[in-house]
Amino acid sequence: MANLLEPYRVRDWMTSNPITISPRTTLPEAHRIMKEHRIRRLPVIDEHGRLVGIVTLGDVREASPSGATSLSIFELNYLLACLTVDKIMTRKVITVTPDTPIVEAARLMLEHKIGGLPVVENDRVVGIITESDIFKMVVRLMGED
Repeated sequence: MANLLEPYRVRDWMTSNPITISPRTTLPEAHRIMKEHRIRRLPVIDEHGRLVGIVTLGDVREASPSGATSLSIFELNYLLACLTVDKIMTRKVITVTPDTPIVEAARLMLEHKIGGLPVVENDRVVGIITESDIFKMVVRLMGED
């Protein structure tokens, strides 16, 4: 199958122009964006459009308070509303370019146990490739679509 996949590049299967957020986006807003768009990760870009991090649905859930707290729901909501993604995002982001072979992108995801990679070209996020994109590719190439 590796030979079958050899000609394919990330650009052939990535989602172009992904939804991104700024480091100052609050956790509730990031969570709302993910739910609304049915996505599990958001690249974080600075004011110059450069990638500075990534935040996942798991990161947001992990940062949410547990039920075992003495704080009131109002205090919790206030604290969450003040928490921004720059406090919880992953800063050392593994990326690929549009010309990266799809097999290399899949290998990186497996090796690092991550579900998606921002696609960067000329210091700008131009796409995102996820495990779901790779599953779709495999199904289509095997003629099951």
